Amino acid sequence: LPAEPKIFHGRENELADILKLFTKVSPRIAILGPGGMGKSSLSRAVLHHPQITAKYHVNRFFIACDGSANKVELVSIIGAHLGLKPGKDLTQGVLRHLSNAPPTLLVLDNLEMLWDPVESRKEIEEFLSLLADITSLALIITMRGAERPSQVKWTRPFVLPLGPLAQDAAQKMFLDIADDGHSVEEVNQILALTDNMPLVISLLAHLVDIEGCSRILSRWETEKTALLSEGYDKRSNLELSILLSLSSSRMTSMPHSQDLLSLLSILPDGLSDAELKQSRFPVKDILGCKAALLRTALAYTDDHKRLKVLVPIKEYMQNLLPATEQMIRPLFKHFQELLEFYREHVGEASGMSSIPRIASNFSNIQNILQNTLRQG
Repeated sequence: LPAEPKIFHGRENELADILKLFTKVSPRIAILGPGGMGKSSLSRAVLHHPQITAKYHVNRFFIACDGSANKVELVSIIGAHLGLKPGKDLTQGVLRHLSNAPPTLLVLDNLEMLWDPVESRKEIEEFLSLLADITSLALIITMRGAERPSQVKWTRPFVLPLGPLAQDAAQKMFLDIADDGHSVEEVNQILALTDNMPLVISLLAHLVDIEGCSRILSRWETEKTALLSEGYDKRSNLELSILLSLSSSRMTSMPHSQDLLSLLSILPDGLSDAELKQSRFPVKDILGCKAALLRTALAYTDDHKRLKVLVPIKEYMQNLLPATEQMIRPLFKHFQELLEFYREHVGEASGMSSIPRIASNFSNIQNILQNTLRQG
């Protein structure tokens, strides 16, 4: 088994919710959320919790799916963990072994690597369904995104997709890595760059531990997400982690969803559904593109139902895949018409009705104006 996470803050509620599901017989649990949000760490915390070790003893298995290219390879890795002899296709052997074993907990980590490609999704869904038929087997999967495989009856209540850490948990995580010899103001400046995403907090905290807050804040101004992209895998390279989500078949099947993401990356206030439909964006099937961003967790809806993007993803898109002038122009015109309507009807009821729309887009309007001025 991988080690229990030593730095683990802000997921106590999710951990408690998952442990409650184990009061039922052999739960089937999907831990979802954006890349870099701590799904694997949460699953490892479950594996090592005293309640779980007491119930499953040595029959706890953690399978990293990113080491498999297809279902056959995945089954072979599971078989090796179970101590089965290698074979051409161990599917029946694995299912038979698990069916006859004492109560067992199986974690399939990063399952999206196998489930996401359209060509392998059906066989992965079928294998999951066969695993779920084993009454003595508890199953946990972690997947980036916000949708669960459809061929399993997942235990309710569902675990909500993981979001950013609360501010106090983010501070604790940062200081566990970077020590506490930094001013609160500088720490909060660093955390503002992370939007409290655990992966980004970890990467920045390790850099701060070496170079200090002031130096890292200065480097961020010029390097942005490239500062956090020297690692060799998605756990140590932010840009690679984001690229994996952008390359998902759920994104590539809706090619204009990347255009929408580029636009959202210059809109700190996000957009409502009404604004998506009214602002004449040069994006085909804009609500379908919105759905693709939500399914891959590259975007989220806030408490006011506005579609938004987390800061690290914004910075990546602005730096590497920025919105073009052709894409921004209709947005500029939309906000220009909104302001002109208010100016022409100021003091009238119709003018007053536009104030909430202006207020909810205040930072968006500032950003678009600045962007337009920079482009001349």
